[in-house]
Amino acid sequence: MMTDVMEQSGGPTRPEAGQPAVNGRETTAPVSLAAENTEQSEAQTGTEEPSAAARIVEIRERIDEIDNALIALWQERAALSQEVGATRMASGGTRLVLSRERAILERFRVALGADGTQLALLLLRAGRGPL
Repeated sequence: MMTDVMEQSGGPTRPEAGQPAVNGRETTAPVSLAAENTEQSEAQTGTEEPSAAARIVEIRERIDEIDNALIALWQERAALSQEVGATRMASGGTRLVLSRERAILERFRVALGADGTQLALLLLRAGRGPL
């Protein structure tokens, strides 16, 4: 906001609402609702342009939906993997099967590159715990 720039540069500043002014009287910041909404929109979206801000909000809502789905799937996968491990160990098997872990790492690497490998490592750890 312009007043912030002026404040930082040593120019005139606008007293905050509820703060004593130079003359000792409390001030009320005369900020219009439209200006306040524009500032909030820009802070949330990084742009003042209304149609771009609206589109960013729509996209972010979809991203949040995807994030929620990923979290739910992550938790379900970890629980299933833990059940596999517990079942295997209860029947006298090993704690983990390295060939299975290698196959998972390779599948994620091929699909997503180096980040896929890191993601797969996190998924595996969530299911079986740290090595």
